[in-house]
Amino acid sequence: MDPTTDNAGQSGDRTDARASLEALRAEIAKAVVGQDPAVTGLVVALLCRGHVLLEGVPGVAKTLLVRALASALELDTKRVQFTPDLMPSDVTGSLVYDTRTAEFSFQPGPVFTNLLLADEINRTPPKTQSSLLEAMEERQVTVDGTPRPLPEPFLVAATQNPVEYEGTYPLPEAQLDRFLLKLTVPLPSRQDEIAVLTRHAEGFNPRDLAAAGLHPVAGAADLEAARAAVAKTAVSPEITAYVVDICRATRESPSLTLGVSPRGATALLSTARAWAWLTGRDYVIPDDVKALALPTLRHRVQLRPEAEMEGVTADSVINAILAHVPVPR
Repeated sequence: MDPTTDNAGQSGDRTDARASLEALRAEIAKAVVGQDPAVTGLVVALLCRGHVLLEGVPGVAKTLLVRALASALELDTKRVQFTPDLMPSDVTGSLVYDTRTAEFSFQPGPVFTNLLLADEINRTPPKTQSSLLEAMEERQVTVDGTPRPLPEPFLVAATQNPVEYEGTYPLPEAQLDRFLLKLTVPLPSRQDEIAVLTRHAEGFNPRDLAAAGLHPVAGAADLEAARAAVAKTAVSPEITAYVVDICRATRESPSLTLGVSPRGATALLSTARAWAWLTGRDYVIPDDVKALALPTLRHRVQLRPEAEMEGVTADSVINAILAHVPVPR
């Protein structure tokens, strides 16, 4: 085979995969107005085989965002509404006695899907929250000692209300660390809110996305090709050291009781590579690291109570660290 032709074919595959992912972002925008950073974050998570935590007040289209992603992908999707009485087996599945065969058979829960929407995950107690830990980290569910693999691709997109809201259970640090990104979904600007109301006045129904013109524009094959291209995105030793320096600085910050772990550093490197590839480069630059630092790290640090009382936030601490850590040239 002519190596020149082979390289050209590989380049074409990478271009096609990037075009599919760009089309995915555009398709979601048909239903969700003014949340481009959150849309991009979901695409980055898909590329990195990671999970996403979406936080915002009720009514800012967190659920609609995930449903639009599912509609734009040719993937199986399921939704679980987390409530205080939800049991772990309601998520993972359970053994059911079959009277016809006099044997127990496994009935899969909603976690056996490609895209799981965990709606208001912090409204359920920690025991049920932790039922997702194995699924998110190991991509399998163990019931009665038997591990059962989950479909590929598999992504958990969990929504949560701010912890100060009534009836919420803060997610434990171990589970927070399993989310690749924490995306904040803010209230829309005045112009975006006008656009939302205009769409509704024209007949937009968020429960019928097909009628809104959403259709699948990418599938598992596109996703796999894109992931392979991201894996080939070059990372220089200087960029690796820059990521490490940022994460080590969080461990030394006087405002934090908990800094970013090596898992968090690995996550930041992965998301920066995905963002570099999405923007059309096959190598990572410091701006890629800076662009993904907040969503990748904000949920992996813990503020000291006195800093929190003074109005310090995780984002402000990370921004200060980004401003002080030397940038490689």
